[in-house]
Amino acid sequence: MPRFIDLSAPIAPSPPGTPEFMRIEIQYFDHKAGAQQAQALLKIPPTVFRDQEGWATEVITRMGTHDVTHVDAPYHYNSTIQGQPAPTIDELPLEWFFQDGVVLNMTHKADGDPITVEEIQQELARIGYTLKPLDIVLMYTGRDAFYNAPDYVFRGPGVTPEATRWLYEQGVRVMGIDAWSWDEPLDRQARKAMMAGGKPGIFWAAHQVDLPYAQIERLVNLGQLPPYGFKVACFPLKIQRGSAGPARVVAIVPDES
Repeated sequence: MPRFIDLSAPIAPSPPGTPEFMRIEIQYFDHKAGAQQAQALLKIPPTVFRDQEGWATEVITRMGTHDVTHVDAPYHYNSTIQGQPAPTIDELPLEWFFQDGVVLNMTHKADGDPITVEEIQQELARIGYTLKPLDIVLMYTGRDAFYNAPDYVFRGPGVTPEATRWLYEQGVRVMGIDAWSWDEPLDRQARKAMMAGGKPGIFWAAHQVDLPYAQIERLVNLGQLPPYGFKVACFPLKIQRGSAGPARVVAIVPDES
């Protein structure tokens, strides 16, 4: 049997200090509440249930499509890509999201020091792998260690637009990272953009590289994977007109015995 390695963070109520626009809130209804719901809906007493326990349910009362491990659609980056309407998450090919995976170790990279084309090529040479079309490339930075930290949003090296374009030219259509964003942290981008007079092309540069590709952000557990030789399943929720879809991202590693 293959090993299944979960690369997704749990969907859970946000810890104290989470910025308001990023909060997740879940309302939990236990078995007693379920019995009460059945009584109100069907006029039946709790005694009809085993141990007088009805159904347990949960309601996610607040969660953005980007607030958990998720896949970004091209529509997230711009309304048009290469002169055409940018695809939303429900319009992307399912074939993109079940492919061979490749992990590139970038744990030596500092926050705000974006990953370059040369560094990707060097890491591919080190692990002895040549990219092929539709490979899912995952950047292992180790920033999942800060997933619930207040400064998680400001962690990560990011990836340059040139490196993003190079991966796309190799046929890669899904790229992922175990940090809050594929680009370098927002505060660092903002400073650079304002120092350059606020012109476009510096802030959010890898996102807005004008390519119809998908990103997986907020991954975890990439350090448990071999460099290659495994499959990635990362099907996003089919949210109509969505800029992203939460995803249960799983690596499937063959049994070596």
